[in-house]
Amino acid sequence: MSRTAQFVGQFFIYGALCVAVGALASWPRYEQFAPETAQIKLSLAHSAQRREKCRRLSSKEIADLPPNKRRPNTCKRERVPIRIQLLIDEKQAYDAVVEPAGLYRDGAARVYQKFVVPAGHHIITARLRDTPKSDGFDYEKKASVELKPHQSLAIDFSVDEGGFVFY
Repeated sequence: MSRTAQFVGQFFIYGALCVAVGALASWPRYEQFAPETAQIKLSLAHSAQRREKCRRLSSKEIADLPPNKRRPNTCKRERVPIRIQLLIDEKQAYDAVVEPAGLYRDGAARVYQKFVVPAGHHIITARLRDTPKSDGFDYEKKASVELKPHQSLAIDFSVDEGGFVFY
């Protein structure tokens, strides 16, 4: 077999391989969620208040500490769990008590949930409690949103921005 015939054969084999890869890359078509639906994603990481308040040390207690560990207050590390609730069109979509992360339960509580909803107008209410009290919520935000098909709405939480943030 001549060298030219080898190159032509390789060209056709590589060409057929490229066409096969291209076809498989675009077919069969994959959609994450059905047409005429949208997504609401609740994604947050938040450190709640400490389970116990910090205690002011007396001057004798401070003096008894090694010089490199002297501080005016002593605080337990453990944080309270957060309670989070999400209502979509006045129906409860999510309600959970989320424990803080970490070996000493001193880290942030993390939430990630997806909700597939029909596209269109929705009223979303997000609530969060991050204090030791047993009822009620510390943060609440109600928003009226218009979701287009295949749109994703992200809900985050930031104390610096006053609570829930809708993107």
